[in-house]
Amino acid sequence: MPLELYCTSITGQNQMKPKRKKPLTVRQVALKHGFRSGLEDKIADNLTALGIPFEYEKLVIAYTQPEKKRTYTPDFLLLKNGIIIESKGRFVTADRQKHLMVKEQHPELDIRFVFSNSRSKLSKISQTTYGDWCTKHGFKYADKDIPTAWLNERGR
Repeated sequence: MPLELYCTSITGQNQMKPKRKKPLTVRQVALKHGFRSGLEDKIADNLTALGIPFEYEKLVIAYTQPEKKRTYTPDFLLLKNGIIIESKGRFVTADRQKHLMVKEQHPELDIRFVFSNSRSKLSKISQTTYGDWCTKHGFKYADKDIPTAWLNERGR
């Protein structure tokens, strides 16, 4: 920890104390790089390091929520094979409902999830984990990073 410098007057009272800058949070760094979360930033770094071409939030998919036209912008589209990657720290009810509607209306899309922790429970009172939900509804999922097998898959 750096030493703090003080300017002291003849009376011995502190007159000036330089402020320390707090380090940026993971989210602030991600936002600085154009991502919405630290997980998205990490995934983008890994894809770039592996030389995997991708687009970030470029694809827009139309879907209909009952009585409302909506759009869904996935986080990553792997250009080599068309796999759509959605990164999630929290997987709230609205997200789960949206993904079920998108899957029903666009069964040709291969949407997969990368969670911060797929063992997280859907809610405090639920025993169902994010991973359990994905399995039940036919979505592939992983924790923290995109599996190499997904990156090497051929397109449909």
